[in-house]
Amino acid sequence: MADFYQHGMITTLQRLKERPSGEIDEELVAITRKRDTVLLLPALFSEFETPSMPVIIEELKKVRYLKRIVLSLDRADERQFQKARKLMGEIPTEVVVVWHDGPRMQELYRDLAANDFNIQRPGKGRSVWMTLGYVLEDEDVYAIALHDSDILNYTRDFLSRLVYPVVHPAIDFEFSKGYYARAGERLYGRATRLFYIPLIRAMKRILNYNPFLDYLGNFRYPLSGEFALISTLARSIRISPTWGLEVSLLSEVYQRASLNRICQVEITESYEHKHQVLDKTNPDAGLIRMATDIAEALFRILSQDGIVMSSSFFRTLFTAYIEESRLVIEKYHALSMINGLSYDRHSEIEAAEAFVKSLQTATEEFIRNPVGIPMLPAWVRVRAAIPDFSERLTEAVRLDNSL
Repeated sequence: MADFYQHGMITTLQRLKERPSGEIDEELVAITRKRDTVLLLPALFSEFETPSMPVIIEELKKVRYLKRIVLSLDRADERQFQKARKLMGEIPTEVVVVWHDGPRMQELYRDLAANDFNIQRPGKGRSVWMTLGYVLEDEDVYAIALHDSDILNYTRDFLSRLVYPVVHPAIDFEFSKGYYARAGERLYGRATRLFYIPLIRAMKRILNYNPFLDYLGNFRYPLSGEFALISTLARSIRISPTWGLEVSLLSEVYQRASLNRICQVEITESYEHKHQVLDKTNPDAGLIRMATDIAEALFRILSQDGIVMSSSFFRTLFTAYIEESRLVIEKYHALSMINGLSYDRHSEIEAAEAFVKSLQTATEEFIRNPVGIPMLPAWVRVRAAIPDFSERLTEAVRLDNSL
């Protein structure tokens, strides 16, 4: 049984017992009659060729409370787009596919660039942002949920528990963040365990009390790709196009929502998906690039909050991070031993050392260009700049889905 301790500023909704399958769904069916809910599902076409997507599709066939499922499809030619549509069409709920590589969507991207929106960097962040604009055009949508498409042990309870705190009128949160354990025969989640958490703790030691860092440190799995939020909040947030997507999202939510209306929910006891590669010889890919982008995002958010980060700050941060990473490695070693898990202390130390390089790279890039890669704008701004853009986006998606 999980603990029920409320240890910080963020309400934590633990999984205390196994509810009968579909019990939460029955509540949601009644609730969502008045609170339309949409699932935004980002996916590469390659994920349809893995074991994860067939499992997700089978589970989504059982979900009856969603108004619509919007698949945000990236890296797909026309044949692959049609195949994805066919596979998703097996789900009884209305499914719409946003085909980012299609000619109509590409034309819209060019129009945004012509109006000085910096959207040139492709990836999950940009795809999610564009699809969010499509979803928000339906003014009846109350809540939007998002989860990744590479979850190998997916069940419909993942989604139900994620959505429940946001749509249930008796608790009525504005934002819920999913969390779970990343463990199998050994511990996973290295970017969170060995980089993000020690980095936040190191920064807190240097800056003493900082409310934003305290907030970030309260999330049990801040880098998870699963969240739900109400549409009025979604309209006003900006999104990072880099691996800093999750950190920038938490920052935007922090600025625009009351802490009392933010929660984290345990959506499953264990979570299995593809693992990013940590290759010290390739700093522009995998976990090394992810860590660099996360650190850069944190530096920019703190500087926007008026925190001065001098050369002495960064020198202290490097050594403080090394110490904090050493401490967490000892803790995770003990946790693994008592649970009979395999634990390679040497590879954990090597990962932490590689993350020091990420931290140094992020520092150099931040000092050279404090603004960095701009955040993708809030949709209220896009509508102000191009009044008819949302209507054209909706029409492009409609025409693609009528092929």
